[in-house]
Amino acid sequence: MLIDFLANLGPWNWVIAGVILMALETIIPGVYFLWFGISALVVGILAFAFGDTLSQPWELVLFALISVATVFWVRNFANRQPVESEDKDLNQRGAQYFGRVVVVEDAISGGRGRVRVDDTLWLASGADAPKGTRVRITGAQGIVFTVEPA
Repeated sequence: MLIDFLANLGPWNWVIAGVILMALETIIPGVYFLWFGISALVVGILAFAFGDTLSQPWELVLFALISVATVFWVRNFANRQPVESEDKDLNQRGAQYFGRVVVVEDAISGGRGRVRVDDTLWLASGADAPKGTRVRITGAQGIVFTVEPA
């Protein structure tokens, strides 16, 4: 009974699917369902325009092609629009401290030790230095600062 009802809807199936997919986009974040919803609406419009000449297998092929095309188009468009930030080192926390003079907290011996940056201890690598020595941060590898005497 439900299948007969859906079969009689014809192109409206695509419009309904498109609306449902776009409604899902409002509930589930991530901009995934929007492009498929738009693709379903486009196939619905094409099914209305071409009537019975567009069979269901061709509608599915069109839906797949339009979906892939919209996803790639949006990805290319988004990649050409770089996100500008006022803080260039936002996702590189260690880079924010380059050039800063800090104090050795745990003596650097054998090339490893700890330095105090504000209220946090960071691993440090560099020339041997006793506790209390002032050193300058010159680089970072992950969570380890590279330091040199200040």
